[in-house]
Amino acid sequence: MAEEIEEIIEDVEEVEEPETAETGESEEDELVVTDEMLDNIADTAIAALQDILQYFNVGEVTIDEYEGDEGELILDISGNDMAVLIGRHGKTLDALQFIVSMITVRTIGFRYPVIVDVEGYKNRQRQKLESIAHSSANRAASQHRKVGLRPMTPYERRIVHIALRDDDRVETISEGEGPSRHVVVVPL
Repeated sequence: MAEEIEEIIEDVEEVEEPETAETGESEEDELVVTDEMLDNIADTAIAALQDILQYFNVGEVTIDEYEGDEGELILDISGNDMAVLIGRHGKTLDALQFIVSMITVRTIGFRYPVIVDVEGYKNRQRQKLESIAHSSANRAASQHRKVGLRPMTPYERRIVHIALRDDDRVETISEGEGPSRHVVVVPL
């Protein structure tokens, strides 16, 4: 089973989501999601997640659902021995989120942001990324030069873009390809 999980992780690392998913902009007219539709999305995502979790030896788990600051659906898993779901540097969690998102998209017929978290791991990572983003903005503005960040996943880059979108001193752009793609903070 560990080999199958590693293959899934490798496949996820090779897939790059479109830039529109990162910036939150939509090429299509924005879809209005009703409460009934949101309940359907949550039920679909939770069912997919529960089906996948059967293949992990994590015992009894609880899945809490709530809406995030950016309107995304967050599914937070808690239980005993959750480290296997996070994996090294969150790679297993990223793969799990990708699979649940793809199943949900194919089932409901449109993309709606679904975030899979384990005991608040992504929330802690988000806070760290926001801190890095603000520090980089301060450095870029004070030194009047571009500041490049480490390569990040589309989700991580989106967090940086959102954290700095209202900072009038800088703008953010993504550069690079595949696993080398990273955010550059540019002073204005």
